[in-house]
Amino acid sequence: MQTKPFRIGTRGSPLALAQASETRARLMAAHDLPGDMFEIVVLSTKGDRITDRPLTELGGKGLFTEELEQQLLTGDLDFAVHSSKDMPTRLPAGLQLTAYLPREDFRDAFIGRTAHSLAALPDGATVGSSSLRRQALIKRIRPDINVITFRGLVETRLRKLEEGQVDATLLAFAGLKRLSMPDVVTDLMDPKDFPPAPAQGAICVESRIDDARVATLLDAINDRATYDAVTCERAFLGALDGSCRTPIAGYALCEGDHLRFSGLILTPDGRQEYSVELEGSRNEAETVGRRAGETVRTAAGPGFFESWT
Repeated sequence: MQTKPFRIGTRGSPLALAQASETRARLMAAHDLPGDMFEIVVLSTKGDRITDRPLTELGGKGLFTEELEQQLLTGDLDFAVHSSKDMPTRLPAGLQLTAYLPREDFRDAFIGRTAHSLAALPDGATVGSSSLRRQALIKRIRPDINVITFRGLVETRLRKLEEGQVDATLLAFAGLKRLSMPDVVTDLMDPKDFPPAPAQGAICVESRIDDARVATLLDAINDRATYDAVTCERAFLGALDGSCRTPIAGYALCEGDHLRFSGLILTPDGRQEYSVELEGSRNEAETVGRRAGETVRTAAGPGFFESWT
């Protein structure tokens, strides 16, 4: 019997803490355990500490997970809670994504200061975003828009917006809902025109592969539809060697035992794109995602990637 608290690793941002707290609450309810059986351990990551440069200059994905994964491997943490879209497609040896919480709304939220939507912004307006995907999609729809890098916590970006540093920004609607801040949204982007990042809106829990005790604990809160959809999306990303240097979008929808996937890859200026739609059974989610990625890669050709990476 477990006598000491399970140690849950997380970043220290308000959103990360909200995600860790939701995970703990679901585990308490699923196993009828008191709160003191779960200790939330806050760690600072490189991505949190360095906010004055684009993620591409710092090494891309893994910047928000490395410190947590080191303590998972040493046994100092029992499991760690992450935003799934922050996760590299290749995990350190010995670690796995064991569970996903039920997915929130995966759409992007537009927060406008001088206009309520992207379409309504005046010519030459400035939009701030740290996401290469969002930057490319903005330029694809509105090539006249000035897009600048805009990093920091959700609260920091909203403050910069209020101060007038930009006319608008875009954030994940899921994060704003988890922070009880949906009212700041002035428009929601249609995923058909502005598809989300793979795994956006999903909270994942990472643990050691050989820890059967923790795997059993987490299985009780694993949402299978989210697991299958995100597995498909991460396979798509992996087939394209997706990183923070790559404008990639994609999402999967589960319908009964069936799964539908839509994916897109763009150049950073939004001028070239290749898209794919595939369907398959949910028990082949990873295969569907990988095949979708290979289809796009073949259609684009090696020159597409070499020209901007």
